[in-house]
Amino acid sequence: MFSPSLFDSSHMFDMVHKTNESELMGNVRDDDYEIKSGTETMDAPSGDDHDPNQRPKKKRYHRHTQRQIQDMEAFFKECPHPDDKQRKELSRELGLEPLQVKFWFQNKRTQMKAQHERNENAILKAENEKLRAENNRYKEALSNATCPSCGGPAALGEMSFDEQHLRIENARLKEEIDRISGIAAKYVGKPLSSYPHLSSHLQSRSVDLGVSNFGTQSGFVGEMDRSTGDLLRSVSVPTEAEKPMIVELAVAAMEELIRLAQSGEPLWVPGDNSTDVLNEDEYLRTFPRATGPKPLGLRHEASKESAVVIMNHVNLVEILMDVNQWSSVFCGIVSRAMTLEVLSTGVAGNYNGALQVMTAEFQVPSPLVPSRENYFVRYCKQHIDGTWAVVDVSLDNFRPNPALKYRRRPSGCLIQELPNGYSKVIWVEHVEVDDRAVHNLYRSVVNSGLAFGAKRWVATLDRQCERLASSMASNIPAGDLCVITSMEGRKSMLKLAERMVTSFCTGVGASTAHAWTTLSGTGSDDVRVMTRKSMDDPGRPPGIVLSAATSFWIPVPPKRVFDFLRDENSRSEWDILSNGGLVLEMAHIANGRDPGNCVSLLRVNSANSSQSNMLILQESCTDATGSYVIYAPVDILAMNVVLSGGDPDYAALLPSGFAILPDGQGHSGGGIQEIGSGGSLLTVAFQILVDSVPTAKLSLGSVATVNSLIKCTVERIRTAVMCNNA
Repeated sequence: MFSPSLFDSSHMFDMVHKTNESELMGNVRDDDYEIKSGTETMDAPSGDDHDPNQRPKKKRYHRHTQRQIQDMEAFFKECPHPDDKQRKELSRELGLEPLQVKFWFQNKRTQMKAQHERNENAILKAENEKLRAENNRYKEALSNATCPSCGGPAALGEMSFDEQHLRIENARLKEEIDRISGIAAKYVGKPLSSYPHLSSHLQSRSVDLGVSNFGTQSGFVGEMDRSTGDLLRSVSVPTEAEKPMIVELAVAAMEELIRLAQSGEPLWVPGDNSTDVLNEDEYLRTFPRATGPKPLGLRHEASKESAVVIMNHVNLVEILMDVNQWSSVFCGIVSRAMTLEVLSTGVAGNYNGALQVMTAEFQVPSPLVPSRENYFVRYCKQHIDGTWAVVDVSLDNFRPNPALKYRRRPSGCLIQELPNGYSKVIWVEHVEVDDRAVHNLYRSVVNSGLAFGAKRWVATLDRQCERLASSMASNIPAGDLCVITSMEGRKSMLKLAERMVTSFCTGVGASTAHAWTTLSGTGSDDVRVMTRKSMDDPGRPPGIVLSAATSFWIPVPPKRVFDFLRDENSRSEWDILSNGGLVLEMAHIANGRDPGNCVSLLRVNSANSSQSNMLILQESCTDATGSYVIYAPVDILAMNVVLSGGDPDYAALLPSGFAILPDGQGHSGGGIQEIGSGGSLLTVAFQILVDSVPTAKLSLGSVATVNSLIKCTVERIRTAVMCNNA
């Protein structure tokens, strides 16, 4: 239970910039790099008994029996890396020491690896001989060439620089295709070169997303659900015949991403919000085969942004290649995501060469902006200079759809390792989209690239890296732990806040996973509502939950709106549920350089003495493209468990809050602006438990009450911030 001293303290945590790198780095297995013989023993003299003139005794080997070898061979086929328990069981069955079993398996793995390398070298040697013979034939043909005009020897001019460059580039790409074809062969039983219709396509090196032979393949995706338009529920895994084509498309997309990320003007030109935007005409000249026909009604949208983030490259790659981590870190952008199939897990124990077929839905935190659904392949590669790259490219051509509204051209990021656990990230977003259904309020911010562009991805990543560094810091001053009793309690509170933010973000946008219903027709202030039934979910209270959201414009800079809403001293001006009570901050965890990035535990002292005190968990966060203030009432007993380091997953939350975006007018790009002509796009969203019985029917009275609550809150915010801005 809370003690009185807990609520009387107002100590705040200082921001910690140092990251515990040992916790961020994964453990590296080293047992496969040490080759020992567990089957040999040797009698050797020791101590003073050693005679320098005496020849050392020969090693006395313990020979395994035929049965022991056969049993271990059979086990090796099923499990080449047995654990301690399995090795002990084998040693008992075979009459060997566990150490002997361990060394036998180590040596067997090394033997298999060496044999595989010998076979691979033999294949490469044969291919090399074939190429050498072909090269000799070409030389002979050239030496005997004659001029068609005079009949004399033909004069061979020097190869142009451009032709030289193209030949080198073509050889490098062919090497990449050969390597990836090995991955594809694992699934289709033969290399890419066995597909004649792909060979000609390979020579063009085009990332053709338009009408092509890809679109003629059938059986790849199920019929799209026309009633809901939910792409994520309609797609299916790729067929065996389509996997090599996906591999080829991914390799070509990687090539295009590298060139896009490393190029400057004239391919990229400065945009209105300090973000580089793509010169479409120059792009068509640079990649003449890469575009294909652009579907009618789709708008071209491309941007590039770079930043230095406080995370090492290994962890960044892992976040991007793990769909759960990726969705969590970018929860404000990615409303849903799923990996349909992993075509390759990578080589050398990391994600180099990893290929994944995925679906995802991208959103803006408002029900007024339609989400963008995409079906794509993600490819990760480590380049020669140590730089990592992760690229996405749409697979829509495998799913012919005349109503296509969004497709993703080669997009992704380059990650360069920097000292002290930092990384430089260059992000490219290149899409074609039909955004005619975007509400007029959000059209400017969508067109400016602040809603879906590279700047938002990089700003979100930078903020989340700071948050992770703060959560893993271990040098918090002991004096700051008087409110949160332990480091475990601090981590549990941050984990609970993370779940609260994710729940809010997935429920406030226009995802096709849920349908909003408009309650009123008052123009831009229309209130959208939806209901959910909560059952057997320890993270939510059981019953019927009513979600309500509305978005509106306010002529006040976003930073002022954000500072007003996150300040506990001004909470009584808009929070109807606090009943005008005094709000005190009981715990504070800073998790970013900006003072607005923090997690707080608030106590509301109600003016009505008959009501018990209420606790509120709140997280506020801000970056260059938007801000959030998200909060949820929490049970005192559950919060005590969390602050003591207990499991936060069993604390029930129904998050509500605000999403604040710049309106896209006059945005300077240097952060959420303090002054200027630009206003704010504010989304207000509530989640309220209207009935504790999940099977009950929703009453019209509950809907009317929530509608009145959200409209009253909107008016209070308008009045307060306009007065403060005057």
